[in-house]
Amino acid sequence: MASSLPAFTVRRAGEPVLVAPAAPTPREAKPLSDIDDAEGMRFYSSGIHLYRGDPARAGQDPARVVREALARALVPYYPLAGRLREEKGRKLVVDCAGQGVMFAEADADLTADDFGDVKSPPFPCFERFILESTTIAGVEPVVDRPLLYVQVTRLKCGGFIFGRRICHCLVDAPGAMQFEKAVCEFARGAEAPSLAPAWGRETFMARQPPRPSYPHLEYREPAGGHDRMMSTPPGDMARVPFFFGPREIAGLRQRAPPHMRGSCSRFELVAAGIWRSRAAALEYAPDEEVRLSFIVNARGRAGVPLPEGFYGNAFAYSVAATTAGELCGRDLGYALELVKKAKAAVTHDYLLSVADLMVLEGRPLFALSRTYIVSDVSHAGFKSVDFGWGEAVYGGPAKGGEGPLPGVTNYLSRAKNGKGEECTVVPVCLPKDAMEKFQLEVEGLTAEH
Repeated sequence: MASSLPAFTVRRAGEPVLVAPAAPTPREAKPLSDIDDAEGMRFYSSGIHLYRGDPARAGQDPARVVREALARALVPYYPLAGRLREEKGRKLVVDCAGQGVMFAEADADLTADDFGDVKSPPFPCFERFILESTTIAGVEPVVDRPLLYVQVTRLKCGGFIFGRRICHCLVDAPGAMQFEKAVCEFARGAEAPSLAPAWGRETFMARQPPRPSYPHLEYREPAGGHDRMMSTPPGDMARVPFFFGPREIAGLRQRAPPHMRGSCSRFELVAAGIWRSRAAALEYAPDEEVRLSFIVNARGRAGVPLPEGFYGNAFAYSVAATTAGELCGRDLGYALELVKKAKAAVTHDYLLSVADLMVLEGRPLFALSRTYIVSDVSHAGFKSVDFGWGEAVYGGPAKGGEGPLPGVTNYLSRAKNGKGEECTVVPVCLPKDAMEKFQLEVEGLTAEH
């Protein structure tokens, strides 16, 4: 996609500046939850929104509009203007003193139309439209750093690109969208956000004493065996977006057992199909354990006491696990059963068990070996982020995957295919020599019969 862009330059207007809350905010220390401060959350999540010019907005500077709205939104969302510090046991606490977020404005000699129809991440040349922070030995720390970086890049058509990087310890995808929509409401002239933010982190604090009550395979590496995904150099990897539209979903559904066909969600069908195809393409030994780890959002789930307006991390990784021989040798219904069982396991007690484990084991990173990690962001509402210039042409993750090992992680998002059909899009990353086999496996599972 990036190669189709004409040659262009991005000219930053001065150095990045700190934007503080527009009014006085409480000076206090706010502990994060024991889910927020896990090792796997300690990175910045990147997002991009592309907008066309709007004749009704002619003469208005989008950078100024966004900057002023951002300052106003940081009043109710004042923890985002603070800084993290680490206490005993690697516990993260937000020092709320209105320190501010980083903001940059820039200009690019491109139009919104130059980007074409971007259907899935990575966004073309995304690294030029987001504001990076300092890295130390290749790692980007989150302690004592701004928690939000924003760059607004004006385009010569009157449109612009809003690029943001936000510390995952403070927000998950729905939480980030909730904050961005508050910025949008201020940008469009509102006096207050329509949904007041709620801190509520005590909901996911470890019990006293901590007592994990589940095995939590998501934090236990599978025994033995080699994982090509961990050792293949980035230059030998291929990234290809796969579109699961009505025809592909129908094909997957036909391969589900009759008693499951009506109850399987799109996510379950796609995740199970990709997991199975990926394991076959990577040619794991039949006795090697393979896993699907996916994010289960706790919002709206019965028994999870979350306040309205909660914007912190409200999810857990749940794991479906089996051997490669069983996964690839049995029908799709076997994988679907495992996915459904893992999805149903996430309750409030499960989340508390995760928090307990974090405290007892030093907030470990989730397992990566022979594990496919997937996050469904198709319902996060990226495209509905409207600063007054209308709906985004593209709204979604900047990169195809983020975190400790991007190639292991996939975002599921929504986009239209070439026929104008609504699809689930998965930007799959695999060693180049495995990609063709993966494609054949997917075609075999999705062909209607």
